[in-house]
Amino acid sequence: MTMTYDLVVIGGGSGGLAAAQRAAEYGARVALVESHRLGGTCVNVGCVPKKVMWHAAGLAHALDEAPAYGFEVERGEHDWSALKRARDAYVLRLNGIYERNLARKQVELIRGRARFVAPRRLAVGETLLEARNIVIATGGRPIVPALPGAGHGFTSDGFFELEQRPERIAVVGSGYVSVELGGVFAALGSRVTLILRGERVLRDFDPMLSEGLMAHMRAQGIEILTQVTLAELRRDGDLELLRHDGRSAGRFDAVLWAMGREPVTEDLDLQRAGVSPDAQGFTTTDLFQETNVPGIFAVGDVTGREALTPVAIAAGRRLSDRLFGGQAERRLEYDFIPTVIFTHPTIGTVGCTEAEARARFGESVKVYTTSFVPLYYGVQDEKPRSEMKLVTAGAEERVVGVHVIGPGADEMLQGFAVAVRMGARKVDFDDTVAIHPTSAEELVTLR
Repeated sequence: MTMTYDLVVIGGGSGGLAAAQRAAEYGARVALVESHRLGGTCVNVGCVPKKVMWHAAGLAHALDEAPAYGFEVERGEHDWSALKRARDAYVLRLNGIYERNLARKQVELIRGRARFVAPRRLAVGETLLEARNIVIATGGRPIVPALPGAGHGFTSDGFFELEQRPERIAVVGSGYVSVELGGVFAALGSRVTLILRGERVLRDFDPMLSEGLMAHMRAQGIEILTQVTLAELRRDGDLELLRHDGRSAGRFDAVLWAMGREPVTEDLDLQRAGVSPDAQGFTTTDLFQETNVPGIFAVGDVTGREALTPVAIAAGRRLSDRLFGGQAERRLEYDFIPTVIFTHPTIGTVGCTEAEARARFGESVKVYTTSFVPLYYGVQDEKPRSEMKLVTAGAEERVVGVHVIGPGADEMLQGFAVAVRMGARKVDFDDTVAIHPTSAEELVTLR
């Protein structure tokens, strides 16, 4: 049996759902193919359950800080398994909401795995699907290193399956997943060792942020090992990580691999459609999300650029606006995309790092920075500092980068990202009345 559609979306994650539902709103006949739970990485093993754990870690920090505000509290044991049950139940509710939304918008949900049999034709089991437009939105998965014994460790997917918190854990990697989950483990009572191949975490971010975060993490008791090349993970009662020279990098109860992600495309039979992935297997596209084959598009993590949930959603919606909404030039612009890292404290950043700005704009770059103790810590013995940086370029000092590390960075950045995208200048920041007393006011009072 062959079924015909205006659009078939492969993958029920953030980007795929966004493209399918927006197309259906324009009256297109849409099918979405998914073999697992709806919501993709973000809802099931990413942003949403991760932030639940971040909130738990934040409460742990607050309990430690409460005595300075006059509360007599004792921080008892944390029930990891109880939190897991509540978190998993919440995620299941979201899965159901997504399925009901598809039905309400008359998007046909087809359960199974799709593979190309021709440029405009897919097979899902014995069913054939034909469409004028096909969107690949199959996402990515965590990388497991090709090391002997690597299977004794687990990835971020496995993090959400843990029934109990390990007492001693090594987190291998330097990106979002590493610092976020490492911070959760530490806040909830684990002894954490962060193992880096290079010198610092978050290598692609402004050094002010990465160096500041490392200082905070060390102050929280997290051990950070730098310039470590691993050769093996050995199980001998507990787990031991061995360096390339045979020395031990430590013994642990658990090891978390947080070394990046790879695209999920191996069973799509892309060659039958003529789609050519890049050397890393990512499905590359042009500015309009179209692959090298007309009518076949890709959005989200499978494309290998800006692996962020809101980016996938924005790309998927804009694609359907163009294909079915009559907006011929509608597309996502990948400049000035804001992002937040849910560490303690949080990090928010948008635009160019200082180094990127100097490479792009040369001597016209001017940088404004500040470092201060937030009011929240004024009555406490420990006084962690927040840091901020504005990067400006040109004679008018257009703001091309905003970088913040400190409490509230996650919430304050959205508004500043709007300003940066609109081309705000330093004088526009200066002419905005400050909201006092807040940390955000520091960004409009820099001199």
